[in-house]
Amino acid sequence: MSASPVLQTEPQDIVALATEAGAAAKKLVAEATRRVRARVLGQDGKIDAAKLETEQHATHGLAWLAVYGEAVRELGAYAAALQAAGRLGETETLLVRIGAGEYLDQMFGGIPMSQGEMVRPVGSLGLSAKELAQFRTDAVEAMIATGNTAQNRAALVAKIREGGGSATIGDSGLDEDMEAIRSEMRRFGKAEVVDQAHEWHLKNAYIPMAIIEKMAELGVFGLTIPEEYGGMGMPKAAMCVVSEELSRAYIGVGSLGTRSEIAAELILGGGTEEQKQKFLPKIASGEILPTAVFTEPNTGSDLASLRTKAVKDGDTWKISGNKTWITHPVRADIMTVLVRTKPEEKGHRGLSMLIAEKPRGDDADPFPVEGLSGGEIEVLGYRGMKEYELAFENFSVPAENLLGGIEGKGFAQLMQTFESARIQTAARAIGVAQSALDIGLRYAEERVQFGKPLINFPRVADKLAMMAVEINIARQLTYFSAREKDEGKRCDLEAGMAKLLGARVAWAAADNALQIHGGNGFALEYQISRVLCDARILSIFEGAAEIQAQVIARRLLETA
Repeated sequence: MSASPVLQTEPQDIVALATEAGAAAKKLVAEATRRVRARVLGQDGKIDAAKLETEQHATHGLAWLAVYGEAVRELGAYAAALQAAGRLGETETLLVRIGAGEYLDQMFGGIPMSQGEMVRPVGSLGLSAKELAQFRTDAVEAMIATGNTAQNRAALVAKIREGGGSATIGDSGLDEDMEAIRSEMRRFGKAEVVDQAHEWHLKNAYIPMAIIEKMAELGVFGLTIPEEYGGMGMPKAAMCVVSEELSRAYIGVGSLGTRSEIAAELILGGGTEEQKQKFLPKIASGEILPTAVFTEPNTGSDLASLRTKAVKDGDTWKISGNKTWITHPVRADIMTVLVRTKPEEKGHRGLSMLIAEKPRGDDADPFPVEGLSGGEIEVLGYRGMKEYELAFENFSVPAENLLGGIEGKGFAQLMQTFESARIQTAARAIGVAQSALDIGLRYAEERVQFGKPLINFPRVADKLAMMAVEINIARQLTYFSAREKDEGKRCDLEAGMAKLLGARVAWAAADNALQIHGGNGFALEYQISRVLCDARILSIFEGAAEIQAQVIARRLLETA
């Protein structure tokens, strides 16, 4: 990291520098894509699956390079939008300067794909040092040299401390309506969730139904469901803000909303009108709670190998098979179950989606219905809803609950939800990261060592500064993907990038906040121990980081 003096420039100079540097980053990504593509092409000029797998370090590294490039561009767009609105202040300028400077430096020097894996354009992606130098423009040099400096980090921490318990560090870039929603969710989280969350976690207890009922009253479960089906008809940006703030209070509470979002998205995108009329108003009101039942013990991300079957028996489907890592199934009223209804069709084409209704259970009697049983999977974090393995044995589902009324569409219907699901997960990750920053900042100010608060030590303050910087980067990337979704554009690439980066930012923030706590952070009584466990799952579910990088890389390489 550079330790150069702060460059004294006006805010508009930062906008110009970030924009120009973002353009250079885009060119670097395009050239790296061209180099990697040449390594994975078959003789027919198409992507060769075997080569794609052999070159995973390069292809996944390309995905990370592209994420960073998009992040730098979004920081430039964020600064430009704030400047146009007269809202670009010192805090926002520092967030952009440090963030863009650090990410550009890593793009040219090396990006950590995980704790032990680095991707470098020289070597990993096939560029020479001389070739790489042409993309390191004056704007890039200026951003790196005057970006992530000790002075800038110290200045940012001073601004953070001035802000106290503000909702976000710096302007989020959203409008007043979205910030009003944030404030409402923040109030709810602080009043009803934050002080109880750690006890729920330690006891592995369900989030109380009283909390769920209050969430329903706030409209959490019907945020993006159209008004004609009983929802609020709000944009995905609202879903991001709500998921972010509720997850800041406790990821379990934030994730309860995503259960309804996934089910509603499935039914809206693939359901019949009768199915929409029957289920969506009750999902929106919180009268029924859904759960997603997709994953199997031996398939994981390989849904094409799914084996749970459903056989038609008159006017009923009979489900038999095993599912795993099912979140909140005991108290759910409906299950969206991915099954194989056409065994003669191999791979994705034989899969269908069923809307399976069931009575609510409890710890004493989890599954009070014939044909369904299960056992709890004990987990480190992400508690409050509970994870289960499920066993179906001729479980009955009415024939009219085949999603869309057509067999063989299950995989395609599920794919339609992945954009929203990954945007949601990115938003939840931001909330978890923000929680880690809140907890780490408070401890650093209160804990005195060697005669002064921990925050007065540069290494501690630097950690807090970088948490804030990366939270803002992940936030802008997530809001960008939400806008793309709201405009009806294909955004699987953008959503995947937001999810991939957001998950890593959450883990880094939690890890650093625990480090600030020292030994106390390892004690179960401290909240940060829970946040660390909660953060760890984010790079696994809704597409593990490696799967996510593979999807991003393939999109980049196919469209190059």
